[in-house]
Amino acid sequence: MRDGTTRREPPGSGATEPVVPGFYPDPTVCRVGRDYYLAHSSFEYFPGAPLFHSRGLVSWTQLGNILDRRTQFRRGDARPSTGIYGSTLRHHDGRFWFITTNMSDFRAGQLLVHAEDPRGPWSDPVFVPAAVGIDPDLCWDGDRCYLTWNALDFEHPQQILQAPLDPHSGRMLAPPYPVWQGSGMPAAEGPHLHRVGSTWYLFLAEGGTERGHCATVARAPQPWGPFEPCPHNPVLTRRSSVHPVQNAGHADLVEAPDGSWAAVYLGVRPRGSTPGFHVLGRETFLAGVEWTDGWPVLDEGKYDVPQTPTRFADDFSGARLHPRWVVPGGEPAQVAARHPLGGLELRPAEGGADGPLCARVRDHVWTADATMAQAGTFALRLDDRHWYALTLREGTVRAQARVGDLRQQLATVPVTRETVVLRLSCHLPSSRTVPLGHAGPDEIVLSLDDGTGFTELARLDGRYLSTEVASGFTGRMLALGPAETGGRVLSVEYVPHGS
Repeated sequence: MRDGTTRREPPGSGATEPVVPGFYPDPTVCRVGRDYYLAHSSFEYFPGAPLFHSRGLVSWTQLGNILDRRTQFRRGDARPSTGIYGSTLRHHDGRFWFITTNMSDFRAGQLLVHAEDPRGPWSDPVFVPAAVGIDPDLCWDGDRCYLTWNALDFEHPQQILQAPLDPHSGRMLAPPYPVWQGSGMPAAEGPHLHRVGSTWYLFLAEGGTERGHCATVARAPQPWGPFEPCPHNPVLTRRSSVHPVQNAGHADLVEAPDGSWAAVYLGVRPRGSTPGFHVLGRETFLAGVEWTDGWPVLDEGKYDVPQTPTRFADDFSGARLHPRWVVPGGEPAQVAARHPLGGLELRPAEGGADGPLCARVRDHVWTADATMAQAGTFALRLDDRHWYALTLREGTVRAQARVGDLRQQLATVPVTRETVVLRLSCHLPSSRTVPLGHAGPDEIVLSLDDGTGFTELARLDGRYLSTEVASGFTGRMLALGPAETGGRVLSVEYVPHGS
């Protein structure tokens, strides 16, 4: 909310409660009739670009993933925090359009897919090789389509460029030209253009996606300018505040059927002592938008957001994997297949290139059980160099941890049964935080049940699986993998416990 604005009613829970919790950053939204659609960046995880649906903006259900074929999402080198970056989802002339950047295929330029039904199938991509950079936006002024993007090339100063575009061929219809470059803060990116009445508004993310993150806006009579910056910029930020949601920015707007407006934006919920550790990745939040003197004023507490139901149990008996299951750098079909006796066979990656089968952690306090038969690994990971894991192999369960270049075996326990339950759980810290204690944001407990009840094998500081330690743009994931030669998982159950 703009400085100096007084709220007459207590803020709704939307000020602190995400509408899509967990690693779902860079939200982009559009509406068709009464239906809202929301998509996100997903980085190295495939299938990519998770897509959600809502009728009321505060509760969302995943429909699937937009980029579910490798022809749409080329693998490239698949390093952590590459892959699918900021995107734009729009509906125009009876068709959905989704444009994004694949950092694993950076020199191909922006990639654009479309579909008549958001549930798919989505088309093979059209590439825009003349637009190298990140965070593309599409808008239409009548039949004229405009592409706006951050011309990041790692060699020259970045700038926000625009060009008219033929979205069917990826051909620019004129040379690109600069538009508004932001309010002067670093890392102007994430452009989104919206027409409200006869005025065009260009929203940018500025300040970097860390604690200085914010949303700024300028307006113009045409999509290309000339732009007048908002005198109240930034219109959204949490910098230099004690608000429980930080790094707020990267906003996209949508108009409701009654003519009111709302914004989705990303934020994080850090915990623990300085510098504050966020572990779930960047999450999606919702704000109301009011218009004052022709400028947007974001009301972050307008909505009451119910707690998202995140509990799930999966025995992998369906014809297809639930869209929650993704793989970093690889493909689900190559690392897991249905076993004739039930559950999934977990396959070793060829050459070690494919990552494990993963699902996002969406809560701060939770328990997850994986029932394994004969062999398999159950891990909590932030990336391939930061994880805690339990591995069943040859009648033994091992608890291990990796933090950067350090890898440690924590415990080894023999088991007498072929089928065991490997448990990962996240708890509030038992110690006080620094300087009164040594606690991080939470504690991760690794436990085993081989039929006689659960035995704790290790209790680990959660800060080492945080973005502030590991860096990058992703969040914690539950990960299923083989134990060297293979494995089999019968079921997974994830239970949140509130916080």
